[in-house]
Order: sequence, then structure tokens, then C-alpha cells
Amino acid sequence: MLKKKILKALNEQINAEMYSSYLYLSMESYFQSVSLGGFAAWMRAQVQEELMHAMKFYDFVNERGGRVTLNAINKPERDWESPLAAFQHILRHEQLVTSLINDLVDLAAREKDHATGIFLQWFVTEQVEEEATVGEIVNRLELIGNDSSGLFFLDAELGKRVFNASQAEA
Repeated sequence: MLKKKILKALNEQINAEMYSSYLYLSMESYFQSVSLGGFAAWMRAQVQEELMHAMKFYDFVNERGGRVTLNAINKPERDWESPLAAFQHILRHEQLVTSLINDLVDLAAREKDHATGIFLQWFVTEQVEEEATVGEIVNRLELIGNDSSGLFFLDAELGKRVFNASQAEA
């Protein structure tokens, strides 16, 4: 059985993961609107990944005898001045999510909830990967600068990403 503090925090994290999915969906729309289909495809895969994260929390709460409480999802931004600005926004957002996960790990330790602590380790590792991946894209966009051919090359590369649920859950 989950303690009240843990249950509240896990429900808040479900909302944060759903917001992440909503944010990436908004970014997908932005990239479609500026004819960067590869960037949009990358975002679509990210939407699916974030939904999977939310469902991992959802299932964990249910497995532990808790009750999931769904709250309103905040409206995400919808426009960015450039692909670089969008990915810088993503990097800041992923850093925020990392801090939320770290706070959950700290709470689980304080509450001596070892099962939740173990469950959260997957997310700790996932956030390292998320920040590294987005950070690399930010670096590449900074190198590209105003070179449209470099942007289109990166667009083609990012368009190859496909969400694979079995790989994402491993």
C-alpha cells in the first residue's frame, strides 16, 4: 500500500508525464507548420514515449493499491522562433522532469518506500538518456546555425526515429 505522500507525488508525476506528451505534440504541430517533417516525426515518437512513461506510473500506482487521480493538463506553448529554440525548450523541460524524478526518489527514501525507490531507478536512467539525446541535438543545431542544408540533413536524420514500445520499456 502506498503512503499518502507517495501517492500524491506519483499522481503529480503522472500529470507531469502527460504534460510532457502534450508539449511534444504541440512541438510536432509546430515542426509540421514549418515543413520540418523529420523533426515532427521525432516529436511524434517522443509523444508516444512520454505517454508510455505516464502509463508506467499509472500501472505502478494501481499495482500498489493506490488510486490514480487525473488532473487538468496545462496548455503547452505552441510557437518557437526556431528549431534550436524549440530544442532548448525541450532540454530545459527534460531537466525539470529530471528534478521531479529526483524529488520522488528522495521522497521514497525518506518514507522508506523501497518498492517505489526501485521502480523509480528506471526513470533516473531514462532521464540521463533523455537529457543526453536532447543536448546532442541542441549542440548540433548550434553548429548548424543558419545553414539550411545542415538543417535539412538533420531533419532527414531525425525523421528516421520510430517509437518502439518494447525497446522503450527495456
